[in-house]
Amino acid sequence: MTKKGTGLKIVISAVLCLFILVFAIRSGSVYISLKDLLGIIGGHITGKGTPEGIDPMMDSIFWVIRMPRALMAFMVGGALSISGACMQALLQNPLASSYTLGVSSGASLGATLVLILEISVPVLAGFMLPAAGFVFGLATVVFALMLASAIDKSVSNTTVVLLGMVLSLFVNGIVNLLSTLSSDHSKQIVLWMMGSFSARGWDHCAILFPICILGLVSLMLMSRKMDIMSFGDLQAQAMGVDAKKTKILAILICALLTGVSVSFTGVIGFIDLAAPHVVRKIFGPSHKLVIPMSFIYGGAFMALCDLISRTLLSPREIPVGAVTALIGAPFFAYVFFTSRRKR
Repeated sequence: MTKKGTGLKIVISAVLCLFILVFAIRSGSVYISLKDLLGIIGGHITGKGTPEGIDPMMDSIFWVIRMPRALMAFMVGGALSISGACMQALLQNPLASSYTLGVSSGASLGATLVLILEISVPVLAGFMLPAAGFVFGLATVVFALMLASAIDKSVSNTTVVLLGMVLSLFVNGIVNLLSTLSSDHSKQIVLWMMGSFSARGWDHCAILFPICILGLVSLMLMSRKMDIMSFGDLQAQAMGVDAKKTKILAILICALLTGVSVSFTGVIGFIDLAAPHVVRKIFGPSHKLVIPMSFIYGGAFMALCDLISRTLLSPREIPVGAVTALIGAPFFAYVFFTSRRKR
């Protein structure tokens, strides 16, 4: 692929994804014209408030509800996608993702315990559920890595994947048991496990944004090592890459991105599987391009799924996890059977 061809694909992809994001912001029960949209953004950035001729209610719908929700969906989709791209390279498995290591399961357990026990910490205020989800999600991954290191000193891919799957099943079993025993909170638990961007505002975006930037930059700096490790641990060692150290560090970064994302929105699957595969088909295997483009494609796809979830059966809202599952499950099957035919 020539540099000119690659540059053109990047520009087209960026414009297309930006269009999807703007479309997601404008669309809904109340349609906002592009002129009004730009006027509202300009008014808030400059501090002049609502421009003349624009209904304050429309300003509130756009600035307080719709825009932070769409941006939150974009960032979560991007964070999950780059995590998936990284995990697929490190574990040399086209079906690998941070969920493989039990991040979502651990986050679900944390959220379930908060809901059932009605735990409240005044300092965290409305962030108690996300905080618990993140801590438990990250703890699950750390435990999986510690167990893998104890069993297999080289921390082989097979060991990591198998332990992650076992832990995920075990933790999911605990969550289901707690949900059954606490029927009063079962509906809340189920809704959280299906994922939603409802009631997400600028305060949530402010927390997620720096984490996304930190994770994106960190993985970009590791892109060459990921290119080498995609050929196997032995090849990486022969080329001077510390496979074990790189793998653990990258997995922890992916766990951070996935844990924070899941803790804010609930469990959303398949996005971290689909976006990286589409990006590799378009841009090739180099992670110098795969990582940033996965963020853009994953973000746009998530914003589109969130738009579908809140408009398809309006005024009712479908959990966004259900939308991504309906699209992602067939894609999962396609990737599985394609990789099996290649073997």
